[in-house]
Amino acid sequence: MSKNTSLDIVKGAILLEHRGKALYDSVLMMSKLEEVKNLFQMLSREEEKHIQILNKQYTRLIKGKDIDVSQIESLDQLGTDHILSEEIIDKVYGAGYEAAVISAAIEFEKKAVKYYSENSEKAGSESEKKIFSWLADWEKKHLYMLASIDKELKEKIWYDNRFWPLD
Repeated sequence: MSKNTSLDIVKGAILLEHRGKALYDSVLMMSKLEEVKNLFQMLSREEEKHIQILNKQYTRLIKGKDIDVSQIESLDQLGTDHILSEEIIDKVYGAGYEAAVISAAIEFEKKAVKYYSENSEKAGSESEKKIFSWLADWEKKHLYMLASIDKELKEKIWYDNRFWPLD
């Protein structure tokens, strides 16, 4: 991949991460539910990590250097066990603000996974391929966690409203 193409991809990734962080930060200001705030605070911190990683890569590319993947393996990725709790499901109303934001976050994470996966496939170097694959995997974990919460919320609504099929 040419230097300019790599720069454009990294700039696009930085913009994508800033947008995700802005979405998650807005939930921190709007939500009244502590459990939801904890979830989105964790997501916001992870997007900030991605921004820092990508900013370093952008600086390297500007200087004519290749992407550095030496530290990405050591960064902790999301552990969903402590986030996926009954407390979130119990407190979030399925058609309320927090549920809507979870749904929006799912779409955002799908977009991020697609962006990183596609650019990993088009990568011109092993280091580019590795960093974009790594970011795609990290975003997949966010997506899985949010989708699991969303599924539980839907099932709660269906149960509460007796939407289950009759035998």
